[in-house]
Amino acid sequence: MLEKTTRMNYLFDFYQKLLTPKQKSYMELYYLEDYSLGEIAEEFDVSRQAVYDNIRRTESMLEEYEEKLDLYHKFKQRNELIHELKETIESRDAMDKSELLRFIQRYENLD
Repeated sequence: MLEKTTRMNYLFDFYQKLLTPKQKSYMELYYLEDYSLGEIAEEFDVSRQAVYDNIRRTESMLEEYEEKLDLYHKFKQRNELIHELKETIESRDAMDKSELLRFIQRYENLD
């Protein structure tokens, strides 16, 4: 569940501008503020089922956006590469120029 929550938070960060104000509110309350479905329903004076349906549809939309635009996946790849580069730099006294250029090329090729 934590993995899904983390993923949804990232997807929300990347794609929230594509959501309606109601979708944004529900997702913020549910995923960022940790409100229950019942608490959100009470806040908006709607049924718990309406909140559940809206959140599930919004999750699907976010996954579709990610499938098409791939922003989160590229973000993860960049972070992994940066982490690998930092570890390589820290583990050595010196890094040769060609090795550094290979890291840069890998970074450039992510797009």
